[in-house]
Parts: sequence; structure tokens; C-alpha cells
Amino acid sequence: MNKETLKTEAAMFSALAHPLRLKILEKLHDGPCCVCKIIQYVGGEQSNVSHHLAILRKANIVHSEKKGLEVWYEVTDPEIFRIVDLMHGCIVLNLKKSRDILNSLIRSVK
Repeated sequence: MNKETLKTEAAMFSALAHPLRLKILEKLHDGPCCVCKIIQYVGGEQSNVSHHLAILRKANIVHSEKKGLEVWYEVTDPEIFRIVDLMHGCIVLNLKKSRDILNSLIRSVK
């Protein structure tokens, strides 16, 4: 893989590496949304949510469109949700493995 592709991938993963940005994507999973509804959904301050939307926009994960007085956001490629779902699956699998190891240790101690 060339250097520019690696930099772009790293920037996208970095943009995903924040709970608030993942919460924003969770809201956008249902489709395009006005920033005012995103703010309400994530429960953050307008300036903070705007900051995180700018990071997602810079990484080309979302794009915005002004509709009258409102700014609407949309995910640029729905495949991003597969990436988030895969990560969630990895976390669940790791937790299950850890639980099984702990249960095995508990049984061996009894």
C-alpha cells in the first residue's frame, strides 16, 4: 500500500476514535439529519458537536449541505457502518473470550 493511502486510512480511523463521533454516526445511520437533531441526540454543546462533525467531514466520512437556515449532515459512504459494526463484533468476541477464560479460572479454583 502506498504512503498516501496509509495516511488516508489512518486519518479515517483517527476520526472514528472518539465516543461522540461514533454517537454522531449512530444518529446518521438512519439517514441525513439536521445538525440541531444531532446535537439533541448526542446531548452535547453545539460548539463541541460542530467540532467533531468538522473532524468527520475532514476525514471525508460525512458531508454537509445547507438547506435554508439548517445544515444537514450525511455519511458519504454507508460502508463506514460496516467498519463500526465489525469493530463492535470484535469487542463482543473479545469480551466473550475473556468471560470464558475467567469462568474457567473460577471453576479451577473451586
